[in-house]
Parts: sequence; C-alpha cells; structure tokens
Amino acid sequence: MSRLEARKPPLFISEPLTNDAVSQSLSVLSGILKSSYGPAGRLKQLHNGVGGCVCTTSQSSALLGHLSVSQPVLRVLTASVRNHVARFSDSGLFTAILCCGFMENFRSLNVAPFTVIKISKHLLSLCMDYLKSEACGCRVSVDFSSVETLVCLVRSILTSKPACMLNKTEVDHLTSLVLKAFLFTVPHHVETNAVLGKCVIIPVKGRRVVDSTVFPGLLIETPEIQLGKPLAVKRTDSNMIKIALFSVSMSGDGFNSEEGTVAVHHGVSLEVAELNQLLHVGKQLVKDEVGLVVCQKVMHPSLKQYLQENGVMAVDRAGLAVMEPLGRMAGSQPMASIHSLSPGCYGSLKDLCVESFASKQFLHLFPVDTVICSLILCNRSETAWDELKRVCETAEHVLQLTVKEPLALLGGGCTETHLASYIRYKSSSLPGSTLKDLDCSQTQYQLVADGFCRSLESVARSLSHDGEEILTDMVYGHCWFVPSGSPCVSRWSDLVSKCSCGMNDNTEDLSWRFLQGQSGSPVIQDCPKERSVKVADLLTLDCFAAKCSGLQVAVETANLILDLSCIIEDQN
Repeated sequence: MSRLEARKPPLFISEPLTNDAVSQSLSVLSGILKSSYGPAGRLKQLHNGVGGCVCTTSQSSALLGHLSVSQPVLRVLTASVRNHVARFSDSGLFTAILCCGFMENFRSLNVAPFTVIKISKHLLSLCMDYLKSEACGCRVSVDFSSVETLVCLVRSILTSKPACMLNKTEVDHLTSLVLKAFLFTVPHHVETNAVLGKCVIIPVKGRRVVDSTVFPGLLIETPEIQLGKPLAVKRTDSNMIKIALFSVSMSGDGFNSEEGTVAVHHGVSLEVAELNQLLHVGKQLVKDEVGLVVCQKVMHPSLKQYLQENGVMAVDRAGLAVMEPLGRMAGSQPMASIHSLSPGCYGSLKDLCVESFASKQFLHLFPVDTVICSLILCNRSETAWDELKRVCETAEHVLQLTVKEPLALLGGGCTETHLASYIRYKSSSLPGSTLKDLDCSQTQYQLVADGFCRSLESVARSLSHDGEEILTDMVYGHCWFVPSGSPCVSRWSDLVSKCSCGMNDNTEDLSWRFLQGQSGSPVIQDCPKERSVKVADLLTLDCFAAKCSGLQVAVETANLILDLSCIIEDQN
C-alpha cells in the first residue's frame, strides 16, 4: 500500500497587494519590463533550468511567454497582457508597464479601493473620449493615398526592438519590403466585405538583411526540382493551371493499427489495396486535367511518378503552414480524403515557375488575384532572425489594424505625457456634479488622478536607459530627452532639438520642466495644444488601435487586482 500524506489546508492571503512577497514580485516584474522598453531597451536572455533553447529578446510576447510567474496576482496581469498581444500584436510592454504603474501608485493611496476603481474608470473614459475626438493633439490621420505616414509607422516598429540588430540601411530596406508585402495582400477589387490577404515569411538564416526580398504569390521549397529545366505543366482551355490540394497522407500507409482492428480477407494486401486507391485517384486527376497536385504530407513514389508521366506536377511535404494560404490563393480547400473527388474541389492558378535563392529551390505559384505574397526574410543569426520575424509579423498586423481605423498615435512617450497633461488640466476644473456621481471628495479625486498621470509618465520615463534627463513642455505636453552628461545651460532649448516623437522643435519657448517623478506636487497647466502634423516629418508613431486597447486593458486589469480581497491557493 502506498504511503498517504495528509491533505494540507489551503493557503489564504488577505489583501494581496499589501503582502511583501507580492510587492517584491511586482517590483521585479516591473523592473524587467521597464528595462526592456523602447529602441534602447536592454535585452533579456531567457532559458529554463534543464537546457533547451535560449531566447534573447525584449519583446513582450517572448518575454511573458518564457517567464515563469508563480504569484497569482501577477499571473492575472501577464494573462491580460498576453491576451491583448494575441489580439493586437503591439503595445504589450506599454500595457504591462502601465498596469504595474497603476498598481504601484494606487495601492499607496489612502483611498478605499472601491473609490479608486470608480475614479480610474472615469479617468479612462476621459482619455478614450479625448483620443477619439477630432481635437486630440497626440494622434495623426493615416492617408493611404500616400506612403509617408505608413513608412513612419513601420519604421517605428522595426527600430523598437534592438535584438533585430538593424542599421539604418537595413531598416530602410525592410520598411519598403514590409509595405510592399502588405500592399500585395490588399485585394484589387474591393467588395462589401473585403478580406485582406496574407504574407508568408520564409526563413533564410546566415544571409544579409538587405538580401531579403518579396514575391507576389506563394513560394514552396522544392529541392527535387532542377533549376533551368523547363516546366511542362498541363493547362486548361482558358490557359489556367488546375490545382488539387491534399491535407491527407498519400504515402500508402493510411491504416493506423492504433485506431482499431480491420478484418481483411485471406490473400488481400492492405498496402496493395491502398496503392491501387492512390493510382485510381491519380487517374481521376489526370482525367480532370489537373496540372499541379500539392500534398501537405508524403506522397507515394509510384503515384508521383504516374502523375509526372502524365504531365501533372506533384509536390509533397508542403507542410501545414503552406496549405492555408495556398488554399485561399487557389480558391479551394485541401481535401482530407482520397476516396472522393468532385469537380468542384479543384482550384486554379495563373502560372508557376522555379525561383532560386541562397542555394534553395522554390516553386513560385502565381494566383489569379494577388492577395498572398512571400517574404524571404534574411538575418545573420538565428536569434536576430527570430526577433525580426516577430517584428515583421507585428508590422503586418498593425498595418491591417490601421486599414480598419486609419489613425496613429505619437510615439516616443509623447502620447503618454500629453495625456497626463490633459488629465491634469481636466481634473483641475472638475464640476461638482462629477464628484457627486463618483461619490468622492475633491482630494480623493486629485490623489487618484495624480497617480494615474504618474503611471502614464512612468511609461515615458521607461524609455530612458542611459541616464538621460526627461523634460515635458507646458505648451504641447510632449516628451523631450536631454543626453546624459550635458553641460549646465540657462536655456533648455540649447540642449534639446526635437521632442521624442519628432513633431516639435526648439524654435519656440515651450516652458520645459522636468518630468515629474514619484514624488513632488503636480504642475497645473492649460489644456495641451494641438499641433498640425507635416506628413513629410520623420515621426515616431504607434498603432492607434493597439495603444487604445492597451490603455483600457491596463486600467481594467489594475482595477481587477485592486478589487481582490483574498487569494485562496490549494497547496496539495
């Protein structure tokens, strides 16, 4: 009989935010996230204690995916941020740092959590209403008839992750490639429910970044096809190539003994019966004038030879990642059975050819309407390539989100400091009816509003990693960086040339002040002014949809955690 251990009682933690272990873990997580933020963020190397792959990154998706978080409170925070990143791909570190800031600032207030939650929700609504209004001074419109703003948006994403190890030439090259690839995925004929296409990223490691290139259509790696050999592909009467896709194995070993027992007559061979069925499928494909057969898995050599002898090109081992975009491009779904073929199960292609790149051979498939493209992405090392792939996928997703909502927010911390200035202005002249609706005093509201603004400003401060002084101006509420070791001067305009987002310069007196830290009395100022944006300016921009969602997620997650009165943890 095995030895039995008495069950342990559950662990009760009341008021978890006041617990020292939770506070220490929150401080450590916040430090990791802040030190990773921005173009100058410090890289983190993540690996487990028993070996396995090592991940070097500063991206939130990779950081939170590899970090082991044991505190239940922090698991709520990381789960919320990862869910946000899964939906928007961008602003993950912004969301996490801001949420940590809210929790650190709100828990130290001598205000009941219920009151803090009500006031922070009101402050969030002020921010969202302002961001979505025409008077917002920290957003810009994205004009898709011109590429300047799109270039700024993509460039800002590419330069935000130092692990990609890109120089200016490489950033320029990749920016144009990402934009070109995105434009390939936009349908030529816009319908009521237009759907954007997809960019398939093909890895080539150990080559220069500037060797990366983009092709319309889809590239499938086919090492057995010889370069320079003419492709004799059967075509239909309309000069199109009929294509058949199979997601099922065509190797002839379709029977799996683990799935059950099959009764077979004496003298009947399952292998021969399976091969005969495959050859019957081959004859049907030839009869239906199919020119190309692509199988996700393995194809029997005899079937492949039979198809090639009858003018049908056969490609196997295509892989799962290829099948979805290929089916979409060809206008057909992969067939999951070899026992039933119908004339309507085939797709069509415009043309195909063989492409060679870095000693690899690819079959290049051209669709009738180009909404699928292939980006051959190169980088010098595997670590840098992995980070670059995530960045390019983020840039593609951000462009897709921007099509739905053609707006962008100013980057470099300027949106955060501008919003903080706006909230301070609004909270300084709050009507009495609002205080009555919130059931709070003016002092309580000001305390929470100040904590809210300090949290926003802490995100901007997180962009400084080398001891730079950070200023904010009293006119536009933007963020300005003073290089470390700068000499003492009587005018700040002698040290700063442009604000962090690149919109404002030092040609006018903007009444700079140090960005407020954790302590000190807030400065009451006028409503920050809106400035007209020159599209030609090289601006640092953020995704509007992702950052708005990140702000909401940060406030709502912090409120959820503030509302926790007890954690009950099973120790068995």
